Amino acid sequence: MRESRTTAPVGLWGLGNMGRPMAARLIAAGIPVLGYDPAPDARDGFAAVGGTVINGPDELTGVDTVILMLPGSDVVDEVLLRGGVADALADGAVVIDMSSSEPLRTRKLAASLRTRGVVLVDAPVSGGVSGAEDGTLAIMAGGAVEDVERVMPLLSHFGTPVHVGEIGAGHALKALNNLLSATHLWVTSEAILVGARYGLDPEVMLSTINGSSGRSGSTQNKWPNFILPGKYDSGFALRLMLKDMKIATGLAHSLGMSIALGDAAVEQWARAAELLPTNADHTEIARFLSASHPQETSPTRA
Repeated sequence: MRESRTTAPVGLWGLGNMGRPMAARLIAAGIPVLGYDPAPDARDGFAAVGGTVINGPDELTGVDTVILMLPGSDVVDEVLLRGGVADALADGAVVIDMSSSEPLRTRKLAASLRTRGVVLVDAPVSGGVSGAEDGTLAIMAGGAVEDVERVMPLLSHFGTPVHVGEIGAGHALKALNNLLSATHLWVTSEAILVGARYGLDPEVMLSTINGSSGRSGSTQNKWPNFILPGKYDSGFALRLMLKDMKIATGLAHSLGMSIALGDAAVEQWARAAELLPTNADHTEIARFLSASHPQETSPTRA
């Protein structure tokens, strides 16, 4: 089995909310990172944590591993196939797509890269910006056993990687996870707002629910940390959540399966996306629902 050369430079495409802290963890571990992002602020933030900004794939000298942290399959395909990254890599190089991409397209992309001698592993994450900063991300890795084992040491800098299946399996599981996350955030918000209308204290409700069967990531993390304080700044955009939800329901439809509640959740989130600002954080769903019922007591702390 080919070992990952952890002292060799790693390429990183996408230096935003997730990419920058992930790069910082690699740099802190002594791994040089060559990074690219079209946004000047993202490049500046990356340079500030010790990364080397590059201007394009022709500067990937000595790199045999490239990590992608991009919005989704469209951008991934653009970067790799039309943007020149795949052509710049040597035979045997590996690309780790940590974006929230579409699993069926990931399979197709892996086959295309294989003809160029490049290996693809999909390894999307869950845990948000705080998880990226702390190195506590849940990482869902898809690919051949030997390919995933090769990148496990690198992925371990970001959190806990788990090999979940063949290529595309990571992206499938990430989308399904986010469908769950979005659905229980919506219904949690409805439940808390009903309780507030009745006169219950939202903090008491959350504390009690978190010791009961209704607890979830929404009650344990999103409501207490981003909604009750009125911050709405988890670092994950509402429209990216909606994209992932559509990937999950689209996968179900492609398999000939009915997914009634998932489809209904997508419809509700899409309605919110039409009415909220384009840069709205996904936790804004709670404020959106509160605004839909103006007589409610505000869920945020005074």
